Amino acid sequence: MALSFVGRHRRYRSRELAENDPLSGVANLFDLGLVFMVGLMVMLLSAFRLKDLLDPNAKVTITKEGEKGEVELITKEGKKIRAMKLTGKKGKGRGTKLGTAYRLEDGTMVYVPEVNDDEDN
Repeated sequence: MALSFVGRHRRYRSRELAENDPLSGVANLFDLGLVFMVGLMVMLLSAFRLKDLLDPNAKVTITKEGEKGEVELITKEGKKIRAMKLTGKKGKGRGTKLGTAYRLEDGTMVYVPEVNDDEDN
């Protein structure tokens, strides 16, 4: 009988301490913050259609323009990510024309590869 009284008394005392502690309601705010941050990251990835960034086999290319007008090209192939800053310098050398790019009325760009019949033979 004495043992059951001690057990009941301890449970009552711990409840009483929790009710009087002003920080007891703040204890789970850290966990709530973590859940909120993960949810926000998932929402941002889906809003900007960047789910491919998490896919280990996806190939993604992103262009980014800074405040001063510098352009940065970010490419992801598998797990490898490269960032290159583009300059206004003209390239020199020999090469082959691969196709033509067109800007449509809505602002999108379309690349049309050039078909070379000599390569097929």
